[in-house]
Amino acid sequence: MNSKDRLLASSLVFAPLIYLLADCLYAARGWADPTAGVIQVLGSVAYQFVILWVVGRVDGIVATTLLVVGALGVAGNVAYGFDTIHVSLGDTALVDAPGAANLIKPLGLCFPLALLMCAVALRRLAPLWTTAAIAVAALVFPVAHIADIKWLAVLDNVVLVAGFVAVAMLKTLTPAPRVSHPAPEAAS
Repeated sequence: MNSKDRLLASSLVFAPLIYLLADCLYAARGWADPTAGVIQVLGSVAYQFVILWVVGRVDGIVATTLLVVGALGVAGNVAYGFDTIHVSLGDTALVDAPGAANLIKPLGLCFPLALLMCAVALRRLAPLWTTAAIAVAALVFPVAHIADIKWLAVLDNVVLVAGFVAVAMLKTLTPAPRVSHPAPEAAS
C-alpha cells in the first residue's frame, strides 16, 4: 500500500475521532467555543479524505455524486467551524445573518448527506451493521446539531467512530476492486 492509500485509509479512523473531540468540546464548553471550532474545521477537512477513500472504491453515479456532495458538505462544515470562531470573537453568527450568509445552511446540510452517501456506497463492501450505523448517524447528525442536543451530537459521533473504524479494521484497507453502481435506466 502506498502512502496515499495509507493516508486515505487512516482517515477512516482519525476523521471521526477528531470530529468526536470537537463535539465533546462543544458539549462541555458550548457552541461558541473557539477551540471546538478549530477542531471542527480540522475534522471536517479530514472527512474529505474519508470521502475520497470511499469514492476510490465505487464507480458510476454514486462515486460522482458523492465526490460533489462531499466537497460541498465539507465546505459547509468548515464554514460552520469558522462561524463558531467568529461568534467566539463577538461577531454575528452566519446562520442568523441575512443574504449571502444563508449559503452556509445548504452547504452544511450536504455534510450529513455525504455521510449517508458513504453508507450507501459502502453497502456492498462492508457488513450491514457498519453501513447501518453510519447511515443512522448521518440522519441523526443534523437533528443533534440544529436542535442543539449536545449529548446526542457526542453519541452520534461515537457511532460514526464505531462505523468507520470498523470499516478500517476490515480487509478493506488494501486497494479494493471498484464496485460499479449502474446508472438508472432511462424511461422509455
